[in-house]
Amino acid sequence: MSSTNRQFQAMPSFSLSFPFLLLVFCFIGLLAADDLPHKSGGDVCSGGSDRRTPDIRLNRPTSSVVGNCPAEPSPLVMADDEKYGNKMVISLTPRLYDYVLNNVREHEVLRQLREETAISQIQVSPDQAQLLAMLVEILGAERCIEVGVYTGYSSLAVALVLPESGRLVACDKDANALEVAKRYYELAGVSHKVTVKHGLAAESLMSMIQNGEESSYDFAFLDADKAMYQEYFESLLRLVRVGGVIVIDNVLWHGWVADSMVNDERTISLRNFNKKLMDDQRVSISMVSIGDGMTICRKR
Repeated sequence: MSSTNRQFQAMPSFSLSFPFLLLVFCFIGLLAADDLPHKSGGDVCSGGSDRRTPDIRLNRPTSSVVGNCPAEPSPLVMADDEKYGNKMVISLTPRLYDYVLNNVREHEVLRQLREETAISQIQVSPDQAQLLAMLVEILGAERCIEVGVYTGYSSLAVALVLPESGRLVACDKDANALEVAKRYYELAGVSHKVTVKHGLAAESLMSMIQNGEESSYDFAFLDADKAMYQEYFESLLRLVRVGGVIVIDNVLWHGWVADSMVNDERTISLRNFNKKLMDDQRVSISMVSIGDGMTICRKR
């Protein structure tokens, strides 16, 4: 028989065995894929990424899981120092912060002001403004001070919840920003509650003290020159009554206060201010991680 005929006779045998071999290889592949999660410590997602178990031991957001695949970083973080009891806390992710903002009751005029000045990051956030307004309401405050007004978002939030007889002293050195603020006070119908003081805030506060207004205010909000915080705070402490509240903004300063590699003048000033405030027995304090960080002080 010719070699050509022998080749043709062998072909059927190969064609019958090939499907069987293919099934065997597929079965081996499935076994290997099933064993991979046990070797790697996690499930395999479509696209080849591993499912990750959140590592709450790290002081940063970790990967969360939707189904078998990682989604947005988990908002859960834990202090590195175990003496705090391994307490897990929420660190806002963009998705979670959107949820927070969707649950803020923002007055229509406040919304208009925010949208007009949205390009600036100087103004407080809506959730911060809502907290300030609630503190004023809880206190039943009638006399308030704001140091650092900018275009008036936070001061407007406060003025809106003051009674008709209430008064807010708004101090700022930026004339152009104050014009925007006054326009919105008028639009919201609260301009009769607000006394605008244009000039250096330190001088305005000292003038109020010299005018015999010590211990006559219920609430103050400080959001101005960081290097001047200690001086402003001392004046506000004289002007606010016992049991009154002073709120200081930007105490976390973009997180730089906790970064030993950042040592510019304003960061150092805020670190020093926070340290002095921690040791100041004239006030009760609570630092909260809303916005860029706020410290709420109650005068003893």
